[in-house]
Amino acid sequence: MARRSFLLPVLGVGIVVLFVACLVYGAVHIPPGAVFRILCGEEVDSPAWTYIVWQSRLPQAITALFAGAGLAVSGLLLQTLFRNPLAGPSILGISDGANLGVAAVLLYAGGTISQVSDFPVTGYLAVILAAMVGAFLILGVIIYFSSKVKSNVMLLIIGIMIGYMTSSLISILNYYAAADRVHAFVMWGLGNFSGVSVEQLPFFVSASVVGLGLSLSLIKPLNALLLGEMYASNLGVRVKRARILILFCTGLLTAVVTAFCGPISFIGLAVPHMARLLLGTSNHQQLVPATILSGACVALLCNLLMVVPGSDTILPLNAVTPLLGAPVIIYVIVNRKNIQYFN
Repeated sequence: MARRSFLLPVLGVGIVVLFVACLVYGAVHIPPGAVFRILCGEEVDSPAWTYIVWQSRLPQAITALFAGAGLAVSGLLLQTLFRNPLAGPSILGISDGANLGVAAVLLYAGGTISQVSDFPVTGYLAVILAAMVGAFLILGVIIYFSSKVKSNVMLLIIGIMIGYMTSSLISILNYYAAADRVHAFVMWGLGNFSGVSVEQLPFFVSASVVGLGLSLSLIKPLNALLLGEMYASNLGVRVKRARILILFCTGLLTAVVTAFCGPISFIGLAVPHMARLLLGTSNHQQLVPATILSGACVALLCNLLMVVPGSDTILPLNAVTPLLGAPVIIYVIVNRKNIQYFN
């Protein structure tokens, strides 16, 4: 119990430390004192430093914080709903659905995230809308098969197959698209936290806060679902309504993060397990906040690891996340019999 009571404050301190580190450390060396003065609104020796901190590092750190929290809690919700520790936005094909929507916009609407000109809804709103439509379409298919297939393993396999089919459609779109548009989509697919500008940040943060707030409101239904849908129904939980809200929350967070940051791997799958292992409990009253904070910490850490020390090279985000997430999943698979997830 003592460990659980101290975990949330420790994670909160970790977020603050990592957030400050993201502002100070980067491809361009800026003295910590200069960063502090810039944030206080003071002038520094180089105007470029001010631009880098306000227009690049600060939005990037905020994006990493909310993207990590959103993907992590999405993975937790899906793992509880499907009672499967290997469920997640990417494994069940939800991210692939969002990818397909974004591919259709970027490859055939022209432009980039910030400028899509061939649709009535322009700019990043077109990308967000396309990502949400794609994610919710896959969610609908998963919901349908969840009512037909009782085995979690079989449902997981179906999700993987849906992901493969979606990837095939994306490949076909790539094949017939112009080379410059394919390049823009490939770069987006590498993943990064720098795709949210200062002007777009309020929309991204607002949508993320709505999803995170909804996830916190679902704590009681999630705890009831740990014991099965029939037991939850006997406790007065409206299971169908709870399932729709869980999937809506997951789709919203996954779509927003994927549209702005690209398809980020492993955070949604691995971070909920990290939180469970740290807490030693499956009680969502503690697990949901811990997962949100852990996701923010992991994403901020990945944002730091993207910068190669001693150079101005920035690694793709999806080259870093597997280094942290894959060992956790391997540990979970090897020790699954000794870990109680759904009780």
